[in-house]
Amino acid sequence: MEHKPSQSASWNPSPPDHFTGSVWNSRISDPEDGVKLLAVQFAPGSRTDWHTHPGGQLLFVISGSGLVQTADGATIAISPGDVVEAPPGERHWHGASPDSPMMHLSVTSGGDTQWEESVTEEEYLRR
Repeated sequence: MEHKPSQSASWNPSPPDHFTGSVWNSRISDPEDGVKLLAVQFAPGSRTDWHTHPGGQLLFVISGSGLVQTADGATIAISPGDVVEAPPGERHWHGASPDSPMMHLSVTSGGDTQWEESVTEEEYLRR
């Protein structure tokens, strides 16, 4: 068993070429085991670009309030305890609400995220 105290977590800025606003991540699992587990913190109004995951993605909201949207759907509000599952290849984005930070755990497998264009303000504010 390995114990990693919270003080040992390394928070790194997420790449600005795939995110709008201030977003930080902390790798929880070793990517060599086939499953990538990240804790991700979004400042209010921050979000990912549109993207897909070859093996899908599961999000578990820890704190704050956020938003998710698929290419063919309305924006959905998410809050602590909510689980969002994006099947393999589903085009989507996620991030914090305009007036609240949000933190979630992200579980992915099956290869690298396929990044696309930024989410426009109109898309972000769509309800």
